[in-house]
Amino acid sequence: MNPFLLTRALGDCIPRLRPSRIHLASQQQSGGFRLERTKKFNVPTFTFSRKEMDAGILLEKLRAETIDWVILAGFLLKIPDHLTQAYSDKMVNIHPALLPKYGGKGMYGSFVHEAVKAAGDTETDITIHLVNEHYDEGRIIFQASTPLTADDTPDTIAEKVHALEHRYFPEVVASLL
Repeated sequence: MNPFLLTRALGDCIPRLRPSRIHLASQQQSGGFRLERTKKFNVPTFTFSRKEMDAGILLEKLRAETIDWVILAGFLLKIPDHLTQAYSDKMVNIHPALLPKYGGKGMYGSFVHEAVKAAGDTETDITIHLVNEHYDEGRIIFQASTPLTADDTPDTIAEKVHALEHRYFPEVVASLL
């Protein structure tokens, strides 16, 4: 297996995903500490632009590296159809809330946590799912929840969600690979 990790939080995910199993890692934006943190794991990295992704250059790179799984973590751009088709049932993402209830375009980060709070939910969730051509509509692989209190704010909800993500995402991804 040659999995590819595409994320905004590379350094957070790699240690728990067993770096020796990750063939290539990337992020959409260049610079910053995230790619720097991956160097200690000896995982090759690169960056790309949205234009390059949409033009098929990212897919060419993945094929040249014989990548067979794409693991998304905190990646917010819509994945072009040519990528979802090339990695049908081989591309996984994590969403910071229960799907399908809190999914779709614009439902990410604090927007999700604000919606959970506004709805008065008594728990919040993560959803790990396969990626298809529609935002957050791929087959659900795993969901986990944590209780909320009336005192929780969108920020404390985010903290609880991050704890779930860090606990379960590496395990679920490892089980797929």
